[in-house]
Amino acid sequence: MTLTGGNRNDITQLVPLLEAIPPIRGKRGRPRQRPKEIYADRGYDHDCYRREVWAKGIKPVIARRGTDHGSGLGTKRWVVEQTIALLHWFGRLRIRWEIRDDIHEAFLKLACSLICWRRLRTAFR
Repeated sequence: MTLTGGNRNDITQLVPLLEAIPPIRGKRGRPRQRPKEIYADRGYDHDCYRREVWAKGIKPVIARRGTDHGSGLGTKRWVVEQTIALLHWFGRLRIRWEIRDDIHEAFLKLACSLICWRRLRTAFR
């Protein structure tokens, strides 16, 4: 997975993202190598992207353009939107000032660790 600029189109990273998914663990036997389905918004609504996802053995659940927003996809996306909102608590991640990718990734991992620690601390009080 590569780090790209904020002004790049998200679709350019669809295939690298799918290839970077690690094997799914947790059950005995041969672990699944890929998820069963992937959720995406209307920006990915094109037949060629659907075919690329199907070719990887993943069912694409992509919102169609021109349909109502009540399709149920928003209930799954809330987790991602909430995570991004939590990461925006940290000013260095809201606007990327670091030139080097490794420093930015280190701050990102540190922020994720702090978010998890805060959640666990409040859960076990």
